[in-house]
Amino acid sequence: MLELSKHILDIAENSIRAGCRKVLITVIEDLKADTLTLEISDDGKGMNGDEIERALDPFYTTKKVRRVGLGLPMLKLAAELTGGSFRMDSQEGRGTTVNVTFGHSHIDRQPLGDVGLTMVSLIIGSPQVDFVYTHKKNGRQYRLDTRDIRRELGDVPIEHVEVLSLIRSDIDQGMRDLSATE
Repeated sequence: MLELSKHILDIAENSIRAGCRKVLITVIEDLKADTLTLEISDDGKGMNGDEIERALDPFYTTKKVRRVGLGLPMLKLAAELTGGSFRMDSQEGRGTTVNVTFGHSHIDRQPLGDVGLTMVSLIIGSPQVDFVYTHKKNGRQYRLDTRDIRRELGDVPIEHVEVLSLIRSDIDQGMRDLSATE
């Protein structure tokens, strides 16, 4: 995966397969500390210690379409190549949290990528799941919460094409606003 947004998509899809009702996705760009941190948390079924260990084995996957599970091992390696770190915590019946820190300005750090497309893809694929995306940079914050959007929509489905277009535009504008502070 060449973009961090693809890793976000992969982990969130794992969360959905684990039966979650809510996924929290947080990106923190701390330019003073020269770090970029991703944290993805869910309220899915969680994992025991053995399952956590297997999740980091590239030759193990629960997916039926392929026989290798490279997502998490590749993400861990990508973080470590930038001087960063990887941590995964999980409790059975309570959910899982993946926390990854990268050296922000490191030449090997993958770009964040298209977060708007990632979020829209998640919403289309699992409209029943609540997604909260938060991005912090330079003391400013952008936040998208599908629960708030659903309240405003009333009977209009969140996966309606016009709603998705507005969500995508809002995220893209939010990212531009955060970048304008550099």
